[in-house]
Amino acid sequence: MAVLEPSEWLDRELYSRQLPVLGAPAMQRIRKAKVLLSGLQGLGAEVAKNLVLMGVGSLTLHDPHPTCWSDLAAQVFLSERDLGKSRAEASQEHLAQLSEAVQVLVHPSDITEDLLLKFQVVVLTASKLEEQLMVGTLCHKHGICFLVADTRGLVGQLFCDFGEEFIVHDPTEAEPLTAAIQHITQGSPGILTLRREDKEHSFCDGDLVTFSGIKGMVELNGCSPRPICVQKDRSLEIGDTSTFSPYLHGGTVTEVKRPETVRHKPLDRALIQPRVVAPSAQEAHRAHCLHQAFRALHKFQNLHGRPLHPWDPVDAEIMVTLARDLGPLKGAEEEPLDEALLRTVALSSAGVLSPMASILGAVAAQEVLKAISRKFIPLDQWLYFDALDCLPEDEELFPNPEDCSLRDSRYDGQIAVFGAGFQETLSHQNFFLVGAGAIGCELLKGFALVGLGAGASGGVTVVDMDHIEYSNLSRQFLFRPWDIDKPKAEVAAAATRDLNPDLEVTTYVQVLDHTTEHIFGDNFFSHVDGVVAAVDSFEARHYVAGRCIHYLKPLLEAGTQGTKGSASVFVPHVTEVYKGPVSAEASENVPAPVCTVRRFPSTYEHVLQWARNEFEGLFQLSAETISCYQQRFTSLADVDGPQILTSLQLVMGVLRVRPQTWRDCVMWALGHWHLCFHDDIIQLLSHLPPDKVHEDGTLFWSGPKRCPQPLEFDISQDMHLLYILAAANLYAQMHGLPGSSDQTVLRELVNLLLQTDPQHPAPVLAKYRLRTPAPTPLTGPEQLKELQEALEVWSKGPPLKPLVFEKDEDSNFHMDFVRAAASLRSQNYGISEPVDHTQSMRIASQIIPAIATTTAAVAGLVGLELYKVVRRPQPVGAFRHTYLHLAENRLQRSVPSTPAIQKFHHLEWTRWDRLKVPAGQPERTLESLLDHLQEQHGLNVRMLLYGQAVLYSTQWSPESQAQYLPLRVTELVQRETDWVPEPGLRVLVLELSCKGEEDNTAFPPLHYELW
Repeated sequence: MAVLEPSEWLDRELYSRQLPVLGAPAMQRIRKAKVLLSGLQGLGAEVAKNLVLMGVGSLTLHDPHPTCWSDLAAQVFLSERDLGKSRAEASQEHLAQLSEAVQVLVHPSDITEDLLLKFQVVVLTASKLEEQLMVGTLCHKHGICFLVADTRGLVGQLFCDFGEEFIVHDPTEAEPLTAAIQHITQGSPGILTLRREDKEHSFCDGDLVTFSGIKGMVELNGCSPRPICVQKDRSLEIGDTSTFSPYLHGGTVTEVKRPETVRHKPLDRALIQPRVVAPSAQEAHRAHCLHQAFRALHKFQNLHGRPLHPWDPVDAEIMVTLARDLGPLKGAEEEPLDEALLRTVALSSAGVLSPMASILGAVAAQEVLKAISRKFIPLDQWLYFDALDCLPEDEELFPNPEDCSLRDSRYDGQIAVFGAGFQETLSHQNFFLVGAGAIGCELLKGFALVGLGAGASGGVTVVDMDHIEYSNLSRQFLFRPWDIDKPKAEVAAAATRDLNPDLEVTTYVQVLDHTTEHIFGDNFFSHVDGVVAAVDSFEARHYVAGRCIHYLKPLLEAGTQGTKGSASVFVPHVTEVYKGPVSAEASENVPAPVCTVRRFPSTYEHVLQWARNEFEGLFQLSAETISCYQQRFTSLADVDGPQILTSLQLVMGVLRVRPQTWRDCVMWALGHWHLCFHDDIIQLLSHLPPDKVHEDGTLFWSGPKRCPQPLEFDISQDMHLLYILAAANLYAQMHGLPGSSDQTVLRELVNLLLQTDPQHPAPVLAKYRLRTPAPTPLTGPEQLKELQEALEVWSKGPPLKPLVFEKDEDSNFHMDFVRAAASLRSQNYGISEPVDHTQSMRIASQIIPAIATTTAAVAGLVGLELYKVVRRPQPVGAFRHTYLHLAENRLQRSVPSTPAIQKFHHLEWTRWDRLKVPAGQPERTLESLLDHLQEQHGLNVRMLLYGQAVLYSTQWSPESQAQYLPLRVTELVQRETDWVPEPGLRVLVLELSCKGEEDNTAFPPLHYELW
């Protein structure tokens, strides 16, 4: 089959979350690439899945070996129906369904030198060392990037050889530094002073920079990169400017990233002189021990013609001896091998685990993308990862060979590591998954492969209120094009049942918050063994974590942003509780003040925010305002209150006249263009002229305030035409009129409307350019009559359709409008625009960058912690929080903190604790409850709350206390709130404060047990 060249077309909508991470140039290289992947067990399948989702041009699979039972524990594309079939051929169809844009081929015969020459990257997984050396030598010889990936039980290995001079064009994920210019001197060297807000910059000596948007010293605009030297006052030396024009104002200095050269050794040399990725000397020594362990495993296979038997102590001792006999590694400190580590690796090496395949498959796929795109620094050169912490700390509790023997089960690969007894425990679990998006899909895949809840009494419940969108298909691999607009939870559940028919998945298409606690309440959580959160907001994480604290359920949580990801575990009474930011605003930049966005923008983010506000005001809020009036009132005389009248005034000032044709919509767009980018600027400068000064003599238009300039309409300018095209189409959509995407016809129409002078609109446009002055109170009958007549025009046609901003569809003109409006506003204020359209789209859409590799990695890390949660009880030292950054080759694991202890007098508690008080039969009164807390816990209650309602306070008068104390607690709650007890409610949660407490004392919640 001929391999097509799909590089001429890049589906920006499909890859809208991935493009902000990799950028369009890297994505174009990825779309052209041809990759050979040999080995389609669990690890190979994960690499393949990630590469197809991320849009590699073509992927050729090689694995003629027949599918066996142990493959099914980690290979998502194989099932019992495929036993005996070629792994590659059985996987091809499933992989091809993930993306129509990727060619997935199968090579059925041996790997030869001629075959290798067809590919830019070659990946071997689960291969013999002899094959690795042969293929690695040929790849190094021909400049083909070469990777080896392998997992053995709870240990993984990855090797990269990208050649002796591999140039990385874009080494880091960070955006280039930019700063606004205040002044540049003429001299040698010229001194560049930054605006006040940018003086605490991060530029360093030797950085390369270029310039844009400068007025006056235009010779610097777009110049070749110049090295800088940072002065003590944080100004920048930028080289000789003595012959340049004098600097006037404006401009931006932008960092130019330096390419970096990476030099890799071929595999035969790297085997005996390995460079390992390790954050510390201790980790490096462990990695060297694991390196020797893998070499010894290969040697055992070569000598005995088979892998080690599961948990066979004899085989393990042979392997340790082989490792000992390998001799010391070159270039590494001579430290004795950790034979206990080697022995544990040997005992558990026969198995294949889905979480390990997910993690190593994600990292390997990211390295393939680095090789193709030359974006981000590749590994140097070996990475070792182990999760031996998943095994019991006490070796007496290790599995025995009989419990781990093969039994023709789909879980054989996992049983070989943990034993059949643990597999049975897994099958009886009931877990609650919150979120069926990208991470949720990966987690469900993992649940199906490991058999979580696949027994008669087990199961998985998934909740997600969202529906599938086209852009989801590049990461959420359980979804297909025909699933678009269907509920994520239901489609993901059905796909999970296909992966493992024994797994019972229950779905809810609802939001999980306080409004659904009648569904997800006491009875629901009483049947849950653990909770996994795959949500995309801090608010949702906090709510889920709060439910887990309330019901004392372990919580597994994961999140990603670009190539960064994290996986965390929170276990009742063992680890700390979740303490993430309360909201996105608490962890990210707060939106700029309104006045800055409207009148004094200084950054591209400001003008994008303005453009988003314009979209909302013109095409959503205006339609909603008129629709609200039409639905609620028949006449302005019925309107009570000035707010609606004022809103109607503003809307009428913007919309002016109801369009009847496409031509009318274009006329409106032209009028609004002149209003925004010409008339409003002139009006602003009439109030705040360029030479305006403050009382202290400093110019008003200085510092972060950029003096704007009005634009003259020019139909030959792409952004001018794009604005008219997008605005007219959106205006037409809002009024239920047909639009047009024909730019040639639009250009002719605009020229006709502008007549002979394209820079000055004809008088016919005047009515579309006028905006009603700032609204004044509508007291005069003439004003009310005029507004009433204008509103009646809109009442005669079909209802207006409010347009809600949608970032993920290229054909709806939403992003076109925002992009064009932001670009024109940037020209008004001399603000530099991003070179990459993807960056502006990400800012405007508030897109959280996401890629399949990071998603798969964090899901695998959650899977490892899942093993430990199921095996409970476990000490805190068994668990791991993990942070990874694939772009920077960082993977950090740490033991969670133990719960913080609070004290008050003789009481000690953590966030996992609560005060339990039975309601009793008959139910106790408020007075009885207060007495109980005093007698049993020594707490003299000062205030008792249910939510925001005060049930008791020592500040009350004696009369009020006498009135409330005899009431039963539930009666009191009903009296003070709108609370109605739900059927099956077991606990009423109250809060208290006590006499003598410190300001930072937070007493545990009071669980008033109803039954």
